Formats: sequence, structure tokens, C-alpha cells
Amino acid sequence: MSEPRQAATVLLLRDGTPGLEVYLLRRTRGMPFAGGMTAYPGGGVDPRDADVETAWTGPTPAQWAEAFGCDERTARELVCAAVRETFEEAGVLLAGSADGTDVVPDVSGDDWEAQRQALLARDLSLAELLADRGLALRSDLLRPFAHWVTPPVEPRRYDTKFFAAALPVGQEARHVTGEADEASWLTPSAALAELRGGTRPMLPPTIHTLGQLEPFADVAAVLAGSPPESLQPISPTFEDQPDGRWAVLPDGTRIRLVVPLPA
Repeated sequence: MSEPRQAATVLLLRDGTPGLEVYLLRRTRGMPFAGGMTAYPGGGVDPRDADVETAWTGPTPAQWAEAFGCDERTARELVCAAVRETFEEAGVLLAGSADGTDVVPDVSGDDWEAQRQALLARDLSLAELLADRGLALRSDLLRPFAHWVTPPVEPRRYDTKFFAAALPVGQEARHVTGEADEASWLTPSAALAELRGGTRPMLPPTIHTLGQLEPFADVAAVLAGSPPESLQPISPTFEDQPDGRWAVLPDGTRIRLVVPLPA
């Protein structure tokens, strides 16, 4: 049984014309993990996410450690990974002035793109990017949302903390990641309807968290109501029944897998 790798993923939210919308990526087929699946921006923790030099405003790593039930170093890594991955995969940066009074309004210029590419190549760390810009990570823009752990039977395992965050005013999510062939803003209900229709396969954590988002009317309600339930780690088991395959959560919740999971 492999030890799960720490990972962070972000439910990036906005208030759209049809209501609350979430930013979703369809991972490129052939990816070693969840190829062809719809997911949120996110990924594994990078060693430099632990840099203590990272300028920081908002809840401290110690407070995040309490929220997620982990040590302070891991909490720092997770929050930094959440901010870094959101910039790498969606072109959205959850950062602002060091006094925490504003958020950087636009990060779409060529100079920003060069730094995003340097982050992807690991030629630049998040701490270095923020220092170069005179910015600080805004941990207050994130909320803890869920905690999922890949089942022990799987060869590639992740211990993933899910965060919720509002799209900052003045910024636009951009389809910039090479790990996805589609990027969409969808209401949770619309995304789940496509899942049921067999056109948008997802892993159980994405299905369940979209269901948790459905009752919220807008972004403010999500942020005020996060986490939507106790942050206990969820690790599903799987059952094959005559009507298909099901993921079964520890509390008995059953999620029907409309489209088979990738091998």
C-alpha cells in the first residue's frame, strides 16, 4: 500500500447569469491520473510550497493546520499549493498587497505569463514570484471545503484537501493548462446533469463536492458556509451491482459511477 501524496485542489467560484458557477477542467485523455475526467484546478504539493519566506496574510499556517487536522508545515504546503496550482492551471492568483487590503486585479499580461510558465517549469517558486511583485499570498480568500483520500487499493494515491475561493474582481480564469483539453464555467447542477447523461465523467470527490455546492445560492453563501460538513477524511469503497458500479462513502452515501473510471 503506497503512502498518499499531499495535494490541494480549488473550487474556483463566481456568480454567473444562471447562478453560482464553478470552474471545471476536463483532464487530457492519457494523463497518468484521471485522464478524461472533469476536475477542479489542483495538484500535488511541491517541495518549495513549504518555503517559510512566502509572504502571507490571512489565517496562519497554524490555523489551517487546525482546520485540516495536520501539522503546520503540511498546512503551509497545502495553502501554497492551492494558490500556486490555481495560478498555474487557471491563470488566477489569490494574492494582494502585504497589508491584506486588496487583491491583484489582473494577471494576464505577457510578463505574468512568463512567470506562470517559470512556475510550471519549477524555475521559479511561489515565494519568489510574490517577492518579485511585492505581493503576499491571501489565505483569507480560501475556505476549507472537503478532505478526500484515495482508497488504499489504488496504485496512485492522494491525500487531497479541497478549498473554495471566489474569482477575484478584475481577474479572469483562462484555459492555460496543458493538462486539460477543455475549461468551463458551469453551475453544479448543469455539470451533474452532464455526468448523468454520460458526457462528463468525474471521479467521486468531484461528484460529491458538486452536490455539496448545489444548495448554495451564490459565492458569498458558499464562503460563509464552508466547510459544508465536518472535515473528516473521506475514502470510498466500491461496489459492483446489477445496475452498475457505486462508490460508497463512510457515512453510507452512495455515488453511482455513470461512466467507468479509468484503469
